[in-house]
Amino acid sequence: MSQNTFRQNLARVTAEIGQRPLDAALDQWLNAEHGAGSASYLALRADCLRGVAEGWLCEREGGGIRYGRIFKPAEDLHGFSVDVVDMQDIAGPHHSHPLGEIDLILPIEGEALFDGRPAGWLVCPPGSAHRPTVSQGRALVLYLLPEGRIDFTRNTPTKADA
Repeated sequence: MSQNTFRQNLARVTAEIGQRPLDAALDQWLNAEHGAGSASYLALRADCLRGVAEGWLCEREGGGIRYGRIFKPAEDLHGFSVDVVDMQDIAGPHHSHPLGEIDLILPIEGEALFDGRPAGWLVCPPGSAHRPTVSQGRALVLYLLPEGRIDFTRNTPTKADA
């Protein structure tokens, strides 16, 4: 499998997402149409596992998390960038989603949850923020970010740090 095949599989899903609002209705629709056990979910899961095994996904590491942006925002991906992270029982850095975020949760060890959610999709609306957390095992999480926008929270010193 190549990165091109992975990109084509993603483009089919992002085409269906199109210009839909990133909200609870999209979350429900993605889980109904492309949820855990569906052909599209299983294909993307296989693509991600193969990409990690071949070394072109999650090629960087920091703070106990393997990660990498595989595709920048592009027209064929309907303006989304694509990142994949590999996390095991860990919380990542706090960040906000100016335009929202769509997460595909792919447990690979244990009964891994991402932000308390099992295998499937999680849609974070524009302006939302979180400290992404995988618990109860290990998971790959694929992030679709409109225009590639993500704002990591800066650590501000407190009086105790001064």
